[in-house]
Formats: sequence, C-alpha cells, structure tokens
Amino acid sequence: MFQIRSICIVLTLLATLNGSAQSKSVAQALSNYNIHVTLDTTNKKLYGQTSITWTNPSDDSIDEVYFHLYYNAFKNTESTFFSDDGDIPDFLSTQIDEVCGWGWSNIDKILDSDGNDLTNSIAYVQPDDQNTEDKSVVRCSLDSPIAPRSTIALTLEWTAKIPNTMPRTGYNKEFYFFAQWFPKLGVYEPAGMRGNTQGRWNCHQYHGSGEYYSDFSNYELTMEVPHDFIIASSGSLQNKTKQDSSTVWTFQADNVIDVTWAASPHFIKKTIQHNDIELNFYTYPYKEHVSERYFSTLRFCIDFLKEHLAPYPYPTLTIIDPPIHGLYTGGMEYPTLITSISFNFFPPGFRTPETLVTHEYIHQYFMQMVASHEVEEPWLDEGFTTYWEARILDSLFNENNSMICLGGVTIGNKEYNRSEFLNSPNPKIAAINTRANQFEFGGYGPIAYNKSAVMLQTLEGLIGQSTMDNIWKEYFTTWQFKHPHSQDFIDVVNTQVAKHLPDLYPEGMDWYFEQVLYGTNECDYAVASVDKVIESNKRGFFENLENCEIIDSIESEEKTFEVTLHRLGEIKLPIDIQVTFTDGHQESYQWDGRQRGHQFLVTSDQDIVSVTIDPDRKIYLDKNFINNSKVLSPNNNSLSSFSRAFTANIQHILESLNLIF
Repeated sequence: MFQIRSICIVLTLLATLNGSAQSKSVAQALSNYNIHVTLDTTNKKLYGQTSITWTNPSDDSIDEVYFHLYYNAFKNTESTFFSDDGDIPDFLSTQIDEVCGWGWSNIDKILDSDGNDLTNSIAYVQPDDQNTEDKSVVRCSLDSPIAPRSTIALTLEWTAKIPNTMPRTGYNKEFYFFAQWFPKLGVYEPAGMRGNTQGRWNCHQYHGSGEYYSDFSNYELTMEVPHDFIIASSGSLQNKTKQDSSTVWTFQADNVIDVTWAASPHFIKKTIQHNDIELNFYTYPYKEHVSERYFSTLRFCIDFLKEHLAPYPYPTLTIIDPPIHGLYTGGMEYPTLITSISFNFFPPGFRTPETLVTHEYIHQYFMQMVASHEVEEPWLDEGFTTYWEARILDSLFNENNSMICLGGVTIGNKEYNRSEFLNSPNPKIAAINTRANQFEFGGYGPIAYNKSAVMLQTLEGLIGQSTMDNIWKEYFTTWQFKHPHSQDFIDVVNTQVAKHLPDLYPEGMDWYFEQVLYGTNECDYAVASVDKVIESNKRGFFENLENCEIIDSIESEEKTFEVTLHRLGEIKLPIDIQVTFTDGHQESYQWDGRQRGHQFLVTSDQDIVSVTIDPDRKIYLDKNFINNSKVLSPNNNSLSSFSRAFTANIQHILESLNLIF
C-alpha cells in the first residue's frame, strides 16, 4: 500500500467523524544476497558491499543483468518518479531543499566471480518512458553469458545518499527507514511466464504508484549503526555485537522478495508469540499503548488466513508504528515487516490501526508470497488485499461497524471501500487491469484498490462463498512462491466454477471479467414500476353484430401485478428479485439482466408490499442501492407489513448516504 493513500484514509475518516501452526513450505530462491551496510548518520549515507549469486531460470543464454537503483528516483525533480507524481506534498517535504534532502544510489564497482571488472559496462536505461534523466534502472553487460540453469556470482560496492522524508523511505530527525534501498536485480521472465512469448528482463523504472516486483531470494543482512540505535528489520536477528564505534546487527530472511529495515535510538520493542511466530512491535514510547490493538488484530488475521489460505510460513513478523515525523513510511508492506499509522487521539472505535495492520498483513500473502507484478497488474495485489481486508474485519468486528463504531457513527469496511470507488471523481476513468503507472488522469486508488475489491465481492455473490473459498485456496496453493498474472487467476476461477457450478455458469466466468476487469462500464439495476393490473369490462361488438355490448369482468380473489425492471448501466449480470406480500411471505424471481428492461407478472390473493432487486446484496458493483427497491401504497389493514418494508428501504437510503458523507 502506498503510504500517502493510508494517510488519506485517516484524514477521510476524521472528516467523516467531524461530520457525524507454521507451514514448512519454502520457495525455490533464485538468488542469494549477502549485504553488509554501514549507516553514516552524519553525512546521511549508506556504504554497502553486496555479494549475489543468481541462477538463470530459463533455457536462454543471458549476457546482461539489470538492477534497480530505487534511490535515484529521489535524485532530482527530473526523475520519472517526480514526472509521474509531481512534487511531494508539503507536509512530507518541508525541509528537503533547505537540507539538500535529495537522495541517490550508485554502484561504485561490480566484479564477476572470475574477477572481471564490469563497472564500465554499466549503463542507465529507461525501459518505460525513455526519460534519459531517470537513473533508477541500470544494465550491466557480462563478459561471459550465463548458460541455461547455471549460476553467476557478482560482487558490488555501492553508496547511497539517504533522502530526507521521501515516500516510503528516508530519514527525518533520528528516525531512519530503508525501503527499496540497495541495488537489486530485476526479474528475468522465461518464455511462458506471465504470458511472455520469449525470455526477457522485467525491470521497471521507479514510479510513484506500484512498488516493486522481485524474485524470491535468501538474504543475510548485516547493518553497522551507532551504538545507541535500535534496528527493526525483515527476517530474524542472528547476531548483535558491539565494536569500538558501532554495533553490528545481522538478520537472516529466506525465501522473500525483499528486505527492509528501520533504525532509531528512540525505539521501544514489545514481543509476543503466536502460532510459533514471534510478533515484534517497534514504536516510540508515546505510542506504546497501541501495541495490544495491533497484537490482538494480528492474532486474528494470522488464524483467519491460516484457515482460508495457508499458514504464515516465516518465523517472525515485525510491526513498526513510526513517529509523527516518520508518517510517510506508515501503511506499507514488506516481507515479514509491516508499518502502520496511529495517533494518540484514536479511540478504540476508530479502527484505522486495525484496518491498516490487517491490510498490510494480508500483503504477506498477496504479493509477498504470491509475487504478482504490482506495477503491471496492481489489482492482483491491492485489489485482492482490499477484498480480504473487508472479510477479516467484518469477521473480527461487525460488517456494519468494522471501520468505525464511535458515538453513534458506524461505517463498515466493505461499504467504505465501495464508496471510495463510486464517489471518486470519475469511476469510469480506467479499467481495473490498467498498469499502476498508466493511470494518467487519476483513479489509481479507487480502481486498483476499491473497484477491484468490489468486483471480487460481486463475484463471490454470483458464485457463492464456498466456491469463492475454493478459488482462493487453489490459487494460493498453485501460485505460492511464483509469479502469476491475471489470466492465471481467471483460469482458476473457471476451473472451480466448472467443477462446482456447471449448470449455473456452463460457459465459465470470462463474460464477467470481460466486463468488469477489462472494461469501464457501470452497473445499475432498478425497479422501475409495480402496477396492479385492473381487469376492465369488455365493450364493443362481440356475438351480437347489431348492438354494442358491455360484458362485466369476472371478479376473482386473485390479483395480478406487473413488475418492470430496468438495466440503467452497461454491465450485464444475472439478477435475483424478491417480492414481499401483505401477509409477510416472499417469493423469488430471476432475470438474466441482459436486456434494457424486463417485465413479469405476479398473481396472488395478497397485495404486493415491495419489490427488491438483489435482496442479498450479491451485486456489490451496483452503484445505486436506493433504486433497487420499490414500496407500494398499502391497504389500511396491512400497515405492519408496509412498516417492515418501509423500514427496510430507509435502511437502504441510510447506507447509500454513507457514500456521500
């Protein structure tokens, strides 16, 4: 999750209130990193030495390697990162020019295992936009090609200038957070992987939206820092030794796609055990009291995803709640390390800490263990996580107050995410499958996060939670420690639907994804009218051709009603209809939802009280719940039934008002 969006969630919710057993499965790591880094707090620099071994996963001979140098995104205002996003918000960068808080990264030397110096073969490349000012990706030519399935060893010496208060990383005062901080190999994708027709290096420039895409690796990470600094890091602490002028910390993290760490002399640490997992919490003293909110939420998350997906496979999980001047690093996810945001004035019913820590923990599954490409297909990461966020929080609390339950104000997580999408400036601004860096006119959060989640919730409504759970389990089991893409998920959906719902959806679900994943149309169904059919007298010439006749209609105790439905949006989905009668009983009808309108007759000895489209709220994509039902004027002797229907519709109206306020 991009931390700016996390901060926006906090501010949005504040505005709302003002207005009212461990798995042993492992990845097949393609590379091993041994990184030794020294933190220079005086000059705000990192001095690093890295030894890398990398195995060619393909049948290709590879004569060059690509590296990310993420910190060069913060080198100056001409980088692609700044071209994408413009200036960093003032509240994150008040001192950047005064203290020359820009950052950079440089590979000073690179040698292969034969001692060949490859430094002069390094060249900056811009695979995304040809912006020659961008230095966030380098290509290094090799003296000898890497044969298929063989391994190369490289040794790097590098230096990085630590940026001041940049998104996701940097320093402010004595708080340091290091994300995407070292020279890291891109991903070599063999032919057939993620739909590729031939092998290629996948190594995007650093963009503001979308974070990173990496292979699974084993990391030994050694940090040399001032004596009084405490380190929170990905992985498990292996050793800690004091030297004359510094303390050396060593961490090990295996089968992960990245490593991240933070350092400060002001950290306090709390630790508990759960399911053989060591849960560590780091924060500043004035936030110590939030620890139990995080721990209790994480315990629930760990158990929930263990049941529904698979056990968390790593021995540690670290939570960092940064100080207020480190707010830019909050609400982020890295392997075995997550960050959140809290303030001392957050009461228990204001569940932003619980929401963020849940969201970031889910990222340990999507995309830390199922390593989809967040830049190219962000919905597989953020959309999946937002969907599971709602499921977990609704189970932990209540679906009507899983985000806020305070002073009579209640907001559910699922409804909040739906409102973020539907009340965005343009809900049709881009398709869900748009690349993170190609949301040219905005909409990344509402589409990649919120619409994606609403799409998955609607899919669950169409096929049922049992089938949806089978989909998730098969997808996770099949693609854990691999790099899937969208079609891989769709294939799993179609397989499970064919297995469990062959009669309901014999053609699979491609028709659904074509509309909601690859299209931008809206969904909106409405009850247009409910009219009582009055049998009128017959008049005119009938049997007697000499005289006009009036034939009285035959009175019947049964009444006939004509129900008219409209499809106001472009998306076409099967629709359930519920008819409620004055005696309280209900009848169900179905419509395939394909035509612009649909009519059907209802015959009963009772009057109709109400007609409701999608009574079970399966179609969460429907943009207007208010027009999903219509209440008829009741007879005098059916006021109680009318009252029930009226109350139900008031509930729909209030829920929809949450979208506005």
